[in-house]
Amino acid sequence: MQRRFQGPPTAFVVIAVAVVQVVGTVFAAGRQPGHRPLDLVAFGLLLAGPAALSLRRRAPGVMLPVAAAATITYLLAGYPWGPAPLSLALAIVFSAAAGRRWQTWIVVGACAAVLLGVVAAGGDEGALVRAVAGVSWLVILVLLGEGARLRGERVAERRQQQESREQAARDEYRLTLARDIHDVVAHSLSMINVRASVALHLGDRDPEQFRSALEAIKSASKESLDEVRQLLGVLRDDAPLRPAAAPGLGKLPELMDHARRAGIEVRFDERIGQPVPGAVQETAYRIVQEALTNVVRHAGARHAAVVLEAAAAGPETGRLTVTVDDDGRGAAGAAEGNGVTGMRERAAALGGSVQFLPLEPGWRVRAVLPLTGASRSGASRSTASNSGARAAPAPGEERQ
Repeated sequence: MQRRFQGPPTAFVVIAVAVVQVVGTVFAAGRQPGHRPLDLVAFGLLLAGPAALSLRRRAPGVMLPVAAAATITYLLAGYPWGPAPLSLALAIVFSAAAGRRWQTWIVVGACAAVLLGVVAAGGDEGALVRAVAGVSWLVILVLLGEGARLRGERVAERRQQQESREQAARDEYRLTLARDIHDVVAHSLSMINVRASVALHLGDRDPEQFRSALEAIKSASKESLDEVRQLLGVLRDDAPLRPAAAPGLGKLPELMDHARRAGIEVRFDERIGQPVPGAVQETAYRIVQEALTNVVRHAGARHAAVVLEAAAAGPETGRLTVTVDDDGRGAAGAAEGNGVTGMRERAAALGGSVQFLPLEPGWRVRAVLPLTGASRSGASRSTASNSGARAAPAPGEERQ
């Protein structure tokens, strides 16, 4: 709901208006000997208008009629002129600013009718001019209130838009951290699990292989801890918003080595003929990382191939194509896990896409990443991340 114009504190308004109306009218009465002298009823009416202003937030529908009744009664009773209409003027502004448009115009119309009726009954030409001026001021007061209302609505709207942008940025940042942590932990734990299984299987039969498996576990766990510390560090107030060194294409050979240590024969083919932005490199790295993790954990494959292509000319220019093939049992029918969802979101954040295709035998992960997509806004990334098509799942096998 949009915020309405609030104005100064109510207590300050009530006290200030009461003082001005009472003190100002007392001074003005000394110069108007022909009017009815001030009495208790006059002071009661002079205080009734400011008292009505105290209702501007609790009961705005009562405020304006009470202030108008007190002011009109005071003037019709023949008491001296002065600042007595001040409470009515403020009540009109506050009522219009609060959005009570119809009530404000009805009360203003009634006040104008009373004012013109009194002038017509007196037949004084000078009074007629003053009456027209008074009606004009009533209209101006309503317009001032409307202007305050519109300004308050614009301020509230801008504040709401700013809060929405900040919330979208926080959500996007949280999803990015969740994807990074998942990719790091899932990949490292998969490799550790595979090497630990090898170590348990070998036992005392092959001490060299046993020692090699333990060294691989130690190396993988150390790398995982370092990356997790780096990712969690950004949650601290004094840390940068992004990790200091995001992984890029230069670290892909390490991923291949980890997969080879897990028993997968990996072939790596890199055909890149143009510069690749850092954000695209990080996305390509994470997609390859998650694809190889699934190969190790779920595919039951013996061979895998990772191909990166970014042609310097021709129809393929301006985009990086990442393909990861394996000869495992595929994933047709499997429920889609966080890893697959993360791959889709990462590619969509750059304006790219990811496809999951069955092979005979095996499975293919193919991502197309525009090399100009790294500068897309967070809002576009959030929208695009929900627009990708779902991959075909696989019977009894969940790809993370």
